[in-house]
Amino acid sequence: MKSTPRRASLRTLAAAAALAVTGLAAPLALAQASWPTKPVTIIVPFPAGGGTDAFARPLSAALTKHLGQQILIDNKGGAGGTLGAGIASRAAPDGYTFFMGGAHHAIAPSMYPKLDYDIEKDFVPVGLVSNVPQVIVVHPGKVAANTLPELLADMRANPGKRNYGSAGNGSSHHLAGELFKLQSKTFITHIPYRGAGPMLQDLIAGQVDMAFDGLGSSAGHIRGGRIKPIAVAATKRAAAFPDIPTAAEAGLPDYVVSTWYGMWAPKGTPKDAVDKMAAAMKAVMNTPELKQMWTNMGTETPDLYGDAYGKFVSSELKRWAEVVKASGAKLD
Repeated sequence: MKSTPRRASLRTLAAAAALAVTGLAAPLALAQASWPTKPVTIIVPFPAGGGTDAFARPLSAALTKHLGQQILIDNKGGAGGTLGAGIASRAAPDGYTFFMGGAHHAIAPSMYPKLDYDIEKDFVPVGLVSNVPQVIVVHPGKVAANTLPELLADMRANPGKRNYGSAGNGSSHHLAGELFKLQSKTFITHIPYRGAGPMLQDLIAGQVDMAFDGLGSSAGHIRGGRIKPIAVAATKRAAAFPDIPTAAEAGLPDYVVSTWYGMWAPKGTPKDAVDKMAAAMKAVMNTPELKQMWTNMGTETPDLYGDAYGKFVSSELKRWAEVVKASGAKLD
């Protein structure tokens, strides 16, 4: 039976369509395999100059060289880091927007009655960037104390007269201060800022008395003598600052607080892009340059990616919920 012209035409169209689909699939696979093909943005939910920035900017510069595409930092500060997190959760999940948050986002669900995002449901965990001990720092001209016992004596002699700045309500700085008050049985007034950068500027200027800051963002100011360290809230002294005692050595045995930072992607981001970002992070953070930089900021290079990092975040959510409940911390 001979094919009619109509049947032949239909077969021709079908073959052409199949070729077209194949032709489209090949570039798509190629595009996915070659991620990134354009600049990538990392949303940082705090103003420039804070602890998140201290790690995000050298990391982004190293990733730019490693991946061959510009890795851009977009600071979206406000509401203790929750504003930027909400923006990041609604970003297109195309592999070209990531989010660098941290301990603040494990605290926020216990502090804020309503959030427009869920850190576990609306994001995909990529990897831990750093885990930095908190350090108790004071303005050298306003606070005469040089040791933790001297600082506690000052607070008890002047109840309610001292204040501390934080990166915002619900930030790790805020909760570190509340935990300090709980364990030391002292009272200090909390003054929230829109990020660690503005807070540190006011601490250096003497507008606030003290702070519970991540060692990463305070390191340079400590070395420059602009702020005075009292103790690190860690189980051991920081390698880069061996002269600063731990809080346990100075009389507060259970005062251990760290500010960690990590990377997420919006839910739905292609697995290929997430995996390649994690691999790139691991590669650059293990270079001598970044390892030394991390050491100088008082932390070691972590090795926690994907599901393992996700489990760490879940454990931190539970831990901070217990701290919030025990301390009675609330939004100011």
